[in-house]
Amino acid sequence: MNDFIFKENELYCEDIPVREIASKVGTPFYLYSLATLKRHFNVFNESSKVLNSIVCYSVKANSNIAILNFLFKMGWGADIVSGGELFRAIKAGVDTKKVVYSGVGKTEAEIEFALKSDILMFNVESLAEVFLIDKVAGKIGKKARISFRINPNVDPKTHPYISTGLKKNKFGINIKQALVAYEKAEELSNIDIVGLDCHIGSQLTEISPFNDAVGIINKLLLKIIAKGINIKYLDLGGGLGITYENEMPPHPSTYMNSIKKILAGYDGQVIFEPGRLIAGNSGIFVTKVIHNKDAGSKKFVIVDGGMNDLLRPALYDAYHEIIPVIKKSGAKLKVDIVGPICESADFLGKDRVMNGVEEGDLLAVFSAGAYGFSMSSNYNSRPRVAEVLVDKDRFSLIRRRETYEDLIDKEIIPDYA
Repeated sequence: MNDFIFKENELYCEDIPVREIASKVGTPFYLYSLATLKRHFNVFNESSKVLNSIVCYSVKANSNIAILNFLFKMGWGADIVSGGELFRAIKAGVDTKKVVYSGVGKTEAEIEFALKSDILMFNVESLAEVFLIDKVAGKIGKKARISFRINPNVDPKTHPYISTGLKKNKFGINIKQALVAYEKAEELSNIDIVGLDCHIGSQLTEISPFNDAVGIINKLLLKIIAKGINIKYLDLGGGLGITYENEMPPHPSTYMNSIKKILAGYDGQVIFEPGRLIAGNSGIFVTKVIHNKDAGSKKFVIVDGGMNDLLRPALYDAYHEIIPVIKKSGAKLKVDIVGPICESADFLGKDRVMNGVEEGDLLAVFSAGAYGFSMSSNYNSRPRVAEVLVDKDRFSLIRRRETYEDLIDKEIIPDYA
């Protein structure tokens, strides 16, 4: 986060005061640092070179086409979970031969779009899905490259809502059923088995769950290869965490070197799908104080950004550091920082010690570059906010703020209403 720094008590993004950007684009808004994105890209990219790897950025983390375009120009591919994400990736310049398509509910139309776009492979989550892909591929005269997403039943030690590798989760195929799934897929005339996939969850801060999962998957890999099935790609997903508060996640190089030891002897390519790790600490959410409220037993700072803009605190009770853009002296108070949404869950931070916060002050919510704007909505008929990208001493609006007209642009009143 050292591209978001204080200079004489004022927060800067690279070489520009955040206050200056706010005065020109209004609040609330998301603000991203290109220098931070580049640094995170370089660290992960260099670390991944210890293996024969392909890196496919997880589009769901931050899907703005300006962010995607930067990563694709640097040679990365995309991990997608919808037809809309594939559309975004193509518009942003992705090499479709570096696109992997995950997710449990791919529709026929989405499968056809992906086949016609000639993506690298589908990460298949059930036998029902592989039968559907086979049918769609046959209908349009294509051969579908697939891998099966295998559920290793490893506890990722993360929030239950972002755990994906336990047997109770909706994702993947039970590892006990994996060999049968591969054998059945081999019988399908429009399917080309090329890979094996595993993803155990998001925001992991320990290396041991990764090692456990890769060890289990490696044993399965050897059994599949012994059956004469050529596994060209081993997709290990993403999941490496970032620092929101006091977390100490492993460095990508530690992760890669650990995996390399476990996979000794595998000569195919390894696919990684980082998302939060790249985008998370590259962005902040900037919001303005509307007023303070003293409810007697509780004090509130009410801001113009709400849970529709940044959902993570309400959804996961997630922690984001919140700091005034201009540091001031004053009495320290314990407050809840809340938005204008008509929900008790509408908060950005609870029991935070703030000092000197007044009406009109700007607050910066850190570590908001991933799962921030991409999870936002128009709830309470609030226009979605602007997104801004900084490069040294210049900034660009990479998504304009929605207007009230945008809210109803697609709606129609029928004649009989």
